Amino acid sequence: MKIAYLTAGAAGMFCGSCLRDNTLVTHLRRQGHDALLVPTYTPITTDEVDASEKRVFLGGINVYLQDKFSLFRHTPRFFDRLLDSRWLLRLAGKQAGNTRYEDLAGLTLSLLNGANGHQKKEVHRLVDWLVELAPEVVHLSNSLICGVLPEISRRLPTAQVVVELQGDDIFLDAMPASARRGIIARIRHNTQGVAGFQATSAAYAGHMADYFGIDRGRITVVLPGIDPAAFKPRSGTRLGPPTVGYFARICPQKGFHRAVAAWLMLREKPQTRTVRLVTGGWLGGTDKAFFEAQLVKIRQAGHLEGFEYRDCPTHSAKEALFHAVDVFTLPTEYREPKGLSVLEAWASGIPAVLPAHGSFPELTAVSGAAELVPPLDDTALAHALEQLLLNPAEAARLGGLGRKAVEISLNAERMARETANWYAGLVAMRP
Repeated sequence: MKIAYLTAGAAGMFCGSCLRDNTLVTHLRRQGHDALLVPTYTPITTDEVDASEKRVFLGGINVYLQDKFSLFRHTPRFFDRLLDSRWLLRLAGKQAGNTRYEDLAGLTLSLLNGANGHQKKEVHRLVDWLVELAPEVVHLSNSLICGVLPEISRRLPTAQVVVELQGDDIFLDAMPASARRGIIARIRHNTQGVAGFQATSAAYAGHMADYFGIDRGRITVVLPGIDPAAFKPRSGTRLGPPTVGYFARICPQKGFHRAVAAWLMLREKPQTRTVRLVTGGWLGGTDKAFFEAQLVKIRQAGHLEGFEYRDCPTHSAKEALFHAVDVFTLPTEYREPKGLSVLEAWASGIPAVLPAHGSFPELTAVSGAAELVPPLDDTALAHALEQLLLNPAEAARLGGLGRKAVEISLNAERMARETANWYAGLVAMRP
């Protein structure tokens, strides 16, 4: 099959959606499909081989300038192409990382208006390219880029167009209520004729069906997967004090502060007073004050020497973090759609303690490699972490189950195969 997968770059951030999209397209290719990963807004950032096309559509600089200044809606193509340069988009992305979601409401609505919005020439350029490519399937990585759908449907009537649901609500919940209502209404309008939706967990599919008013039967669930060969399980017994690990974006939604709170509880107990907390993940400008507040809390408690933050800009650095911990946690406050870092911890042979919401109960049902605790309950999180830290044999058993689950079922090959089978079914239904 010929597949055009449109992914949204995250302005230099290591984004779980970009990582998953990159892995999915890589494995679709390995299975013989002509799959293209097409970046929008900015180039994607990944710690593995970048499978995306060099050309970026709906370039973030052009999109922004065309929204703010009418002059840029009429500039010649050679000028727009310069603003779409990957190096320039990456440079601009460093500043975009400091932008609050709620400040993007007007721009988001304009983009969702597609060919009727301020960025209509960008929409036409993307669709012109897709018409020349003539894919059988066009897959949008999230609903927020669905402003292109009416034009795709008009000019590519035989293509099956599908939309991924993976974290759209996090962005939209940050919008002012009035803007959010208008954006959701436009998304509903743009997506009403798509062939289907895909989600990375049944729990998230149900949540987004309610959120967008989508018939749940139109959403196909394909659990996430990673390449087990990209992670080596830790060999032997790790030396040093017992260690809790956290790896995700440093922000309230991912529950970084809850990992800190649970760890501080452990440090107050005689049997776990030496436990360390090793953390890593992307820290954006809008979350630096939040991070500093956590450091103040740790310093005031007198436990700064037991805390470590690693940036982890490379795959090897991320793997080293997993090998430095005994138990992993990702105590998200929102319904985590994917949980890729949990799969990475399991592939490294590390057990997890997770909140019982979002994708985590489904992933744990497959692997058996995590202890589930009530969401937003720091005391329960600390207790479950303590039980595993004080029982290395049980932690090793769960870690082994996690590695086995990634090798057998929660892997990229299975994710790509199930997605390709879904595509094939939709293509076969074409008139």
